Parts: sequence; structure tokens; C-alpha cells
Amino acid sequence: MEVRQQRGRVLIGKLGLDGHDRGAKIIARSLCNDGFEVIYTGIRRTLEEIASAAIQEDVDAIGLSLLSGAHNELIPALLDALRQAKGGDIPIIVGGIIPQEDIPHLKEEGVREVFTPGTPIQTILNAFRKVTSDHRQNKHITP
Repeated sequence: MEVRQQRGRVLIGKLGLDGHDRGAKIIARSLCNDGFEVIYTGIRRTLEEIASAAIQEDVDAIGLSLLSGAHNELIPALLDALRQAKGGDIPIIVGGIIPQEDIPHLKEEGVREVFTPGTPIQTILNAFRKVTSDHRQNKHITP
């Protein structure tokens, strides 16, 4: 029997009023199949709900799916909510309908990676592997 490495805990969420969750569910299933423990918050979550769940679940990364066009408002506000909740070190990966010209701004705000439709699942998994590994190592170093 193969023993799979536990890669970390990831929260997958849908922020705001966006009710389309197919992509988020595909990523959540792919992460599970790759050895991650996944907490899926479901659709239409507030900033506070995502930040609170991430802290309570002690996650190593947050993955957000955004299709509403509100990413430039919601992501910086979530980063602020996480910092206020003492979770500003949790890496965030964003996926969805994000115009290329908005990606540099999101990364300047603190988002680690941004993926748009058509990104291979393996590329997304590799990004989650990297950020969760880095986060877990930093948790053990930081007093």
C-alpha cells in the first residue's frame, strides 16, 4: 500500500456574491488527490468568514476562485482582514477570470500566484506545493 505524503492544509473559497463553483471544486479535488487536506468553504463567503476559517483551520495556504470581476477590491480587503486576524503570513493563490493587466497589482498586494482559465492543473498543484512547503517551514522557524 502506498503511503501518500501529507502536503499541507489548504482552504479553498469563493469570496463575494459569485456563485459559480465548478473551478473551485475541480481544484479542491485535484489538491485532495495530490495529498493535500482541503477545507472548502463553499460559495458566497465574506472576507471575515474566509479569514476566520483560515486562522481556525491553521491552513498553509488559501486558494480563491473569483469570477465576479471584484478581485481588485476583494483581494486587498481579504489581505487586510488576514493581517488583522494575525494571519497575514498565509499565502494566497487566486484563480479565475482575472485580466492580465490586473495580475501585477494583485501580486504587489501580496498574492503569490494568479491563474487564469486554461492553466494546467499540474502548474496549479506545483504552486500550492511550493507555497505550502515554504509556509510550513517558516512556521517552524518563527517563534
